[in-house]
Amino acid sequence: MDDYPLLDLFLTMLWFFLWIMWLFLLFKVITDIFRDHSLSGWGKAGWLIFCILLPYLGVLVYVIARGKSMGRRDIQQARESEAAFQEYIRKTAGTQGGGGPSATDELARLADLKDKGAITAEEFEKAKAKVLS
Repeated sequence: MDDYPLLDLFLTMLWFFLWIMWLFLLFKVITDIFRDHSLSGWGKAGWLIFCILLPYLGVLVYVIARGKSMGRRDIQQARESEAAFQEYIRKTAGTQGGGGPSATDELARLADLKDKGAITAEEFEKAKAKVLS
């Protein structure tokens, strides 16, 4: 350990960290190139060739030229994912998009009416079958 001073270890770790960060940025740029629907196929191919042949310069130029739109695409994708997740939750929970009562609410109301004696057991079963269908 005496032949590798602490400062050299620190600098090695710094360069390693910077290299890993650059790899993350490179992959982010490549995924953004493929995700951008406004770019033509030739535009995507050109940016990919630029980023592969001259990686440091290609990534730097891409971030400078298209950095704002990268952020917008990230926000748009997050919104679409959130909307899809919310729709999945609504569909799974059984709520209807029109704001009407869910099947669970309707069954609870029917059970309450049956318990109060407002409807008979036979009427309850018919209404329950109708709600569940």
